[in-house]
Amino acid sequence: MKQNKTNAMRILDSAGISYKTAEYDADESDLSGVHAAEMLGVNPDIVFKTLVTRDNDNKLWVFVIPVKENLDLKKAAAVSGNKKIEMIHVKEIMNLTGYIRGGCSPIGMKKEYPTFIDETALLYDEIYFSAGRRGQQIIMKPEKLASIINAEFADITSV
Repeated sequence: MKQNKTNAMRILDSAGISYKTAEYDADESDLSGVHAAEMLGVNPDIVFKTLVTRDNDNKLWVFVIPVKENLDLKKAAAVSGNKKIEMIHVKEIMNLTGYIRGGCSPIGMKKEYPTFIDETALLYDEIYFSAGRRGQQIIMKPEKLASIINAEFADITSV
């Protein structure tokens, strides 16, 4: 199932950042990150999903959180300096990011949006996240991910 490099991988290659990849057979009926973790045979705590939100001024914000967790919209609003923030509609993902649902990578979106990674990522040597294609993950140090996308770490999930 060797696939061509994704845009996210090409960006990492050109920046000289090392990473690994993992592939699994994506299930169109279950695009959840927990399912992806099961298919990969890894702890879901180290698999992260990419969520795109919008503030009151129509500005987009990206949050990268563990697949088992939920984004706490109040915490997300606070760390991004907003009163309120909400998830974008799933139909908007492709147009705004260039990625499809279930294959949205925090690396290589159409524009560089302000991004926050849940601070639990720092507990792990490496985390998994979408390579920009369903069924394909990038595995790398969370600090390296943050450096390439200018992200900050913050407490952004619900308890």
